[in-house]
Amino acid sequence: MTSSVDGLISGLSTSALISQLMQVEAAPQTQLKTKVSNEQKVVAAYQSINTKLAALQKAAEDLSAKTTWSSVKATSSSDAVTASAANGAVTGNATFNVTSLARGQVSTAVVAGTGSVVAGGSLTVTIGSGDPVTIDVSADPSAAGVAKAINAKGLDLKAAVITTSTGDTVLQLTSTKTGTANAFTVTGLDAPVKNAVTAVDARVEVGDPATGGYAVTSSSNTFTNLMSGVTLTVKRVENDVTVDVSADADAIAAKTQAFVDAANNALKEISKQSAWSQGGTTNGPLVGDYMVRELTDRVLGTVSSGLAGYGSFKQVGVQLDRDGNLKFDKDAFAKAYAADPAAAERGAAGLGAAMTTMAETAQKNVTSSTQSRNKLVDNLNDQIAAWDVRLTARQTALQKQFSNLEVALGKLQSQSSWLSGQLAGLSSGS
Repeated sequence: MTSSVDGLISGLSTSALISQLMQVEAAPQTQLKTKVSNEQKVVAAYQSINTKLAALQKAAEDLSAKTTWSSVKATSSSDAVTASAANGAVTGNATFNVTSLARGQVSTAVVAGTGSVVAGGSLTVTIGSGDPVTIDVSADPSAAGVAKAINAKGLDLKAAVITTSTGDTVLQLTSTKTGTANAFTVTGLDAPVKNAVTAVDARVEVGDPATGGYAVTSSSNTFTNLMSGVTLTVKRVENDVTVDVSADADAIAAKTQAFVDAANNALKEISKQSAWSQGGTTNGPLVGDYMVRELTDRVLGTVSSGLAGYGSFKQVGVQLDRDGNLKFDKDAFAKAYAADPAAAERGAAGLGAAMTTMAETAQKNVTSSTQSRNKLVDNLNDQIAAWDVRLTARQTALQKQFSNLEVALGKLQSQSSWLSGQLAGLSSGS
């Protein structure tokens, strides 16, 4: 706030003087604000580390999860069939013939181009084994009106009016779903309805039915009941297609690599936030924080200590390098898994479980430290707020003092002028 009597009598910039005095008065509050800023940087650093630890915990949980180690993959010998396997699918293979693809019914009726095309005021549509559906077309019994009424009913059936190259008007009815279960009938038109395309199920045959083989059908081109846990999609008719389902070592290796990456990201973040430099010009917010420094030892120690009853995690391709990071040898993992899948699972899953426990504990410690720092920030902000009140009162007092000073100087100046006048009068009278 600028003084309203700034230099009126004294010629001094009282507002500048008050500002300078207030800077001195506010020095303790400025120090508190600096502390708040530093503490907020510490809190942000803790939160950043905790984010990386949470990611490490998730990756460790994934590595030790049973679903990871039950990963399987399905491969097809032909692009006529695509295959995908869910976790836990039974490994093995099957050879079969694709003898037909699923298709939907298309029916047509040659109708009048204008006027009514129905025998009465309604149509009846029956789809598969469902109940007959009556469609009222009395408002517009023309071909276009019938098509509109059918489409508005929301059935698995679409209608369209088509003009052929010979000039005929055709009401075309098309099933939106494939397979014989979705075949339909339409009655009530004044013209015969003919099947241009008959609904057909997709069909695969395993072996010769005459010698113990069997066939499997599907209303769509997707089969889920031919191989346990495997989804097959057929694209064309073809014989002797083989689908093989086997353990997916690559998927497990990818989970292991993701775990190693998450661990290295956590180590990198810890190093960044606690970095020390000569002279302290680029120190991290958590430099000298013992708890944070200890996190690095815990992460590395979890890997270097191995697993009781198993040994070094190097057996599954996970080890420490000379720079204090984790590295993953996929080839070593692949060899270990191929030689003994159960042993590889025991080692890698054991590492995941150990790191999960470590990451959980670390996050609790970091969270506790974060909460303590936040409480300190709240306390400092309370002190800053108290200083705001104190400084406002002090500024008001200084402004009043300088204002009173200007008033006093004004009175002295008036008295001086009066005395000068009096003295001048005495001199002229003599």
